[in-house]
Amino acid sequence: MDGANSEIYHEKQKWELCALHALNNVLQDKEAFTKKDLDEICIRLSPDTLINPHRSILGLGNYDVNVIMAALQLKGLSCVWFDKRRDVNFLDLSNIKGFIINIPCGLRLGFLKLPVKRKHWFGIREIDGVYYNLDSKFSTPSEIGNKSEFLKFLQQQLKGGNGELLLVVNPNVEQESSWWKVH
Repeated sequence: MDGANSEIYHEKQKWELCALHALNNVLQDKEAFTKKDLDEICIRLSPDTLINPHRSILGLGNYDVNVIMAALQLKGLSCVWFDKRRDVNFLDLSNIKGFIINIPCGLRLGFLKLPVKRKHWFGIREIDGVYYNLDSKFSTPSEIGNKSEFLKFLQQQLKGGNGELLLVVNPNVEQESSWWKVH
């Protein structure tokens, strides 16, 4: 890791905990959430179910968007689900704290690639004027670049309709829709 990336917090993938890693990476805080915290949110969301619909049946993670949204609320933040039919160039990046993307990802069993697609969460954050892909599957943060390069990256992630984009914002930004530039 070079000097610029040494200050950036980045969790690497464990089990099916990509949502946990995406949250901690976007918040740049290794103590923001633990697996136990997210499991407790799952139970709170569906207290009377034998099989919790908000996580993996095996309890290894694979948390859904409801868990991410509830977790962000615990930190005094809101989450806006971005309508990918809109043009990302109208995002007011100055009012957005971070980004969480959900994309389809192939499933592997060792070297064997299975014909199953799972969803993978990863975070993006602007740090000192540079946007970084904080994907937990990467060994280190990956520099995306400046605002223009970042917007091109977002367009590519949402292309084809398979990717989903969550905006991490303050509650007042969500209420006022000030994450979106009026044009």
